Amino acid sequence: MSVKREFVGETDKGQAVYLFHITNKNDMEVTVLNYGINIQNVFVKDNNGNKCDVVLGFDDLEGYKDNKPTLGSTIGPSANRVEGGKYTIAGKEYHLPLNENGINNLHTDFDNGFHKTVWDSEEGDNLVRFTYKAKDGELGFPGNREFTVEVSLSDDNELTLHYHADSDADTLINVTNHTYFNLGGSGSGKILGHVLQLNSHYFTPVKDKGSIPSGEKREVKGTPLDFTTPKTIGQDINSDYEQVALANGYDHNFIIDGGVDEVGNATGQMREFAIVTNPATGITMHASTNLPGFQFYSANFLKDLVGKNGYEYGQYDGLCLETQTFPNGVNTPSFPSPVYGPERPYDAVTVYKFN
Repeated sequence: MSVKREFVGETDKGQAVYLFHITNKNDMEVTVLNYGINIQNVFVKDNNGNKCDVVLGFDDLEGYKDNKPTLGSTIGPSANRVEGGKYTIAGKEYHLPLNENGINNLHTDFDNGFHKTVWDSEEGDNLVRFTYKAKDGELGFPGNREFTVEVSLSDDNELTLHYHADSDADTLINVTNHTYFNLGGSGSGKILGHVLQLNSHYFTPVKDKGSIPSGEKREVKGTPLDFTTPKTIGQDINSDYEQVALANGYDHNFIIDGGVDEVGNATGQMREFAIVTNPATGITMHASTNLPGFQFYSANFLKDLVGKNGYEYGQYDGLCLETQTFPNGVNTPSFPSPVYGPERPYDAVTVYKFN
């Protein structure tokens, strides 16, 4: 195992940006920036023994300074959507930018969220530990908070993201990573032929094109969102089923089987929730987490974006499996609570294992 640090430039504010290369005994390599904890590359071997970069991204720092679709980004303090950009904790109302069509909040802050932050960093034998201290009131969140994100790679080809936060006041926390995977390789085209299986018999349907969940928990059975047995992503992606039509594909929160107990609280148990395979390369990814849900997004709105090696990314060129508490959970009492504080530290783990 080894970790190497490479200087790659500076932010517009003059902050040094480094790219960390983490490699294992199998010649798998993960590269990650201290800017936004953006995962730039994940190199794994295909069925012919050739190294394949299975994530979308950019060739240099400049691409990540813009990065509107948040390729590879760590998102926080609040990932996904908050209805009306407002929420209440302990009787006090807090406000976030209305950055999605002027109606809702998406991913906290496009210019100042975690994905645009330079994190302190420290290397270990097989990991990089990133830390950031956020002040009370910063970006619309209560509490003085200390966030830690460890990105590690094992000799079993497990890419692990371990998130932790301590806060001196109750606060909203829902961190995720927004990597777009393509097991055919970055720039290989659409992921419609990928075979996907999800350990999820329920999802949270959205009310309208604003993608705010209604609060309902709906069975996937009999709908295009049923991936309980393996099928290609493209099989039903053009369905006229209301939920698929509203999102122009898949962009929904799935409830992990066993991730929520009878009264609606997260169980906190590690569970495998997805298996993805590209038949052409033979590469398979298994995804696990201790969080109650995940957003499966099929890159429905990705278009005209120049990425690695000059390739222009388009619709369905990648897939995201963003582990999370449920969207707008802070405003939905029936959903697992995303409120953490002195008596409830935030601790979440997500593992992507490659065969």
